[in-house]
This record gives sequence, C-alpha cells and structure tokens, in this order.
Amino acid sequence: MRNQNVVVALTTRDNDYQAEQSASAAEVASRLGVKINVVYADNNAVNQTQQLVKIIQDKAQRPDAILVEPVGTPMYQVAKAAVAAGIGWGILNREADYIPELRRAAAQVPVFALSPDQEEVGRIQGKQLAAFTTEGNILYIEGPSTSSAANLRTKGMLSTKPSKVEVKVLKADWSERGAHQAVKSWLALTTSSQLHIRAVVCQNDAMAMGAREAFASLPEPARGQWLNIPFMGCDGVTKTGQEWVRSGQLRATVVIPPMAGLALEMLAKALSTGSMPAERTLCAPRSFPAIAEIRA
Repeated sequence: MRNQNVVVALTTRDNDYQAEQSASAAEVASRLGVKINVVYADNNAVNQTQQLVKIIQDKAQRPDAILVEPVGTPMYQVAKAAVAAGIGWGILNREADYIPELRRAAAQVPVFALSPDQEEVGRIQGKQLAAFTTEGNILYIEGPSTSSAANLRTKGMLSTKPSKVEVKVLKADWSERGAHQAVKSWLALTTSSQLHIRAVVCQNDAMAMGAREAFASLPEPARGQWLNIPFMGCDGVTKTGQEWVRSGQLRATVVIPPMAGLALEMLAKALSTGSMPAERTLCAPRSFPAIAEIRA
C-alpha cells in the first residue's frame, strides 16, 4: 500500500507552540511512514483558506487528508469541499459544530476534531492566579475573539479567579509581537497608570513574553515595578514556556500537549483500517508548576 499523504496546516511559524506542533507531526510521520506537507498561514485566515482550497482543487496531487489548526473560523466551506473531494479532515485546537454533519456525509473518509480542554486551560490559569493574588486588578491578554480557544480559556479563567480580582482585557493575535504592541498601546493611555496591576495573565507564553518586553522598555522605576509582578502564560513547551518559568521570566504556565502528532496517529489508523476516529477528543492540560507548588 502506498504511503499516506497528509497536509498539516498550521497558523504561523512565529510561535513556539506551532513549532512544537510541526515537530510532533514530523516525529509521528517518520515513525509511521506517512508523508506530510506542513504549510503555514502567517496568521492570516484568508491566506489559509486560499492555501487549502488550492490543495483541494489540485486533482493530480490531492492528499489523503488535511489536519488544520484554523486561524479564524472553523472553515466549514473548506471542510465541506475537502470531504466532497474524498479528503479526510481533522480540525485541531478548535470547536467545530459541523463535524457530525460531515461525518454523516463522509462515508469512510475520516472527519474529527482534536483539542486540549480549552476551558480547563482557563480554569487552571484562574487557580494559578489565586495563588498569587486574591484581589485587585490584573491585565489579561486574550487571543482573537473569533477563536473558540480564546473564548473558552476566558470562560474557564473567569470561573475560578478570585471574586475580588478585576480583569482588564487586551486583545492580541497569539504572537509575541502582537502582545508587545497591545501592551505598548495600552501604556500610552493615561488610564493605564491609574490601575494597580497585580498580575499579567496571557493566553499563551509567547504573548506573556511580548508583554514583558513592552514593560521592560519602560524607564526606571516603572520598569522594575512592572517586572516584579507575576507574568503567566500557557502552552508550556519544554524549551520555551517551561524554561521561562524555570528562569523566573514567567511565574507559571499551562502545559498543553501538541495536537498535531496525536491527530496524525489517529488519522493514520483510520486511513489504514477504514474506521472512523472519535468525533471529538479532548486532551487534559496541566499546571506548571503544580498548583500546590505555586501556593507553597
């Protein structure tokens, strides 16, 4: 039987978690003998749609399946076109309510969703926050409003944060540069100096480091005051997020296992056996350090 051919469509090269996604897919592909083509959307939803539509329409080199982490919406029309062309579809790190519909229409083409428990990611961050402060204002840097991951993480955080903690929300695009710019713009407002911020909580580690860099560019004594408060992120990649916690640049992160490698394993099994993967699989995140250790 010929090697399976899978496109792995990720959001950007400029993110440590996306790099981990690519590495996990490459490791599994090498182990299972699957040919993969990793493409990046440069954090542009239109670009990602155009990439995948071109791949689907190329009858000479159509892949067996596409694994995609969407930049924007869950890409219903693209998913529908892929399945209609006999291409399997796996969506990563995103809720997609169209999965049951496409599974009914797909026959033996695998269609599934695989994601960390995004709400639990937020709940863990709320518990981490409670270990640092039980009242006052925090700065919360959130991913795009079109992202279900961002919305679920916020929901989870709000459910477990201390009741006397007030949240000031800034928006960014999951990138270090985006968070740096968001914080820099916020600092230019006169109202920013009126809030006594107790912690900076970010929806990924890259944004947490971008926020730190924005505060690090301030003159003393403001610089030292800002950099002494806890900065928290999530993704928890071993060589970046976890290392930043060990070095003291971040006080905590949430470890989210890369989905692409696991999704490729599920997909390869489905393509080999003709079975359908579970419609939706959630993977458990964990606090780093453990909550008890942070409290201690």
